[in-house]
Amino acid sequence: MAELPGASWQRCVVHFMGNVLAHVPQSERGVVAEELQEVFVARRRGTAESLARGFVERYRDRYRRAVEVFAQGLGEALTYLDFPGVHQRHIKSTNVLERLIREVKRRTRVVGVFPGEGSLVNLATVVMLRATEDWAFRRYLDMGLLWAAEEKPTKIAT
Repeated sequence: MAELPGASWQRCVVHFMGNVLAHVPQSERGVVAEELQEVFVARRRGTAESLARGFVERYRDRYRRAVEVFAQGLGEALTYLDFPGVHQRHIKSTNVLERLIREVKRRTRVVGVFPGEGSLVNLATVVMLRATEDWAFRRYLDMGLLWAAEEKPTKIAT
């Protein structure tokens, strides 16, 4: 990513699954969704990729478009597996961000009309700062684990 060099891109797994299932008939979604979920409950990348290959093989002919969407977005949907295990459940969905956005909307609706753009920005900033404080206090993610993983020497193939 040009904006944040070295940053990883993670698609929300919940939304990604919805995008895939949108191309499956309603009557078949339950069974397909169960198999799709198996890919995203795997704790290791190799296991998830193996399950993904099985999913593609099983549904390639039946739900061609669903499998295309799945195959195109799978890499971005599995990024969370590159992080420490305790971080994975927090970063594989956008639930936290969606909750923050809902809180900003709720607070702005209470005010109704703002005297200027600056006052709206101030309110949104306060809501986000409070959320940041909450996340820091509750230790939402233990960054020490991530920093330790980054400091490990990487094997170079010779």
